[in-house]
Amino acid sequence: MFIKNTWYVAGWSKEVPQDGFLARTLLGLPVALWRDQSGNVVAFEDMCCHRGAPLSLGRREGDSVRCLYHGLLFDRAGKCIEVPSQDTVPANACVRTFPVVERHRWIWIWMGGAAKADPALIPDTHWLDDPAWRSLDGYTHYDTNYLLICDNLLDLAHLPYVHPTTLGGSEDYARNPATVETLERGVRVTRWALNTAPPPFIQKVRPYEGLVDRWNIYDFLVPGIFLMDSGMAPTGTGAQQGSRENAASFHGCQALTPETETATHYFFAHPHDFALDRPDVTASIHQSVVEAFKEDRAMVTAQARNLAKRPDFRMTAIRADQALSRYRWLVERLLADEAKTTPSLATAAE
Repeated sequence: MFIKNTWYVAGWSKEVPQDGFLARTLLGLPVALWRDQSGNVVAFEDMCCHRGAPLSLGRREGDSVRCLYHGLLFDRAGKCIEVPSQDTVPANACVRTFPVVERHRWIWIWMGGAAKADPALIPDTHWLDDPAWRSLDGYTHYDTNYLLICDNLLDLAHLPYVHPTTLGGSEDYARNPATVETLERGVRVTRWALNTAPPPFIQKVRPYEGLVDRWNIYDFLVPGIFLMDSGMAPTGTGAQQGSRENAASFHGCQALTPETETATHYFFAHPHDFALDRPDVTASIHQSVVEAFKEDRAMVTAQARNLAKRPDFRMTAIRADQALSRYRWLVERLLADEAKTTPSLATAAE
């Protein structure tokens, strides 16, 4: 089951062409994303109401889409406006549409009741296109349930063990306890590691001669949005007190969107605020993140396969699980709340 009344990332802006379609499965539903003549993104359920053929295999005709199975034509609101084989259009001939907002190079989609789709609920990700920051677009695909990936992101104590040559740094990082705060729709995690070794990825682009004070402060929000203020500065220069002089700062933006119960879309970028005129620095940071996420995917995928072999397995809780336990509780609560209103939600979505 998935939370429906929330904003999910459907893709990067560049993925939806001015002509043609982006076909993507989201929360188990086939979705066709396309742009109207004004460049605005439109989201259809990718199924013609006649025989269920994918509309993403259809043809754009101005601000309309023609199914290329039997020729039905749909306007941008999803209403069928022409059936070539007859003079009249059935009153119920339409395809479902979804509210969409394009903001800071991400395309957000609301999969629940359209009347509840408030754009003000979209998290701030301005770092993705802010001229004071630089990053590259990233995407990876998991063949696992999205909640296992949420668990991974909510416990960064794994960094020195899963990512020793990329994002990790010294193992003493894992010994520094995190502070966890509960938010209305997520959790905030703060972890400082003082007087620690800088991680390998930063030494490639902005090397530090000595030890650093390192921070990772992030909000993890429903339905799987990870927004992290992170960085490091020379030890003892006041980073923990708010001074960022000589610091290397980042503001990671990551989004998990379930494809199905056993597959997940993962969108990410790792904006940095230094060496803005050095595309080679941006490329190096991005590649280090890509390599680290491959390490995450290998571990989480192996974990999922192991758990599938032992449905009766019960995980043993440790202190580092605090954030993921709170987040899982929040997800269960929101799912339960939506289950109580399923009839009205279904009606609103029609």
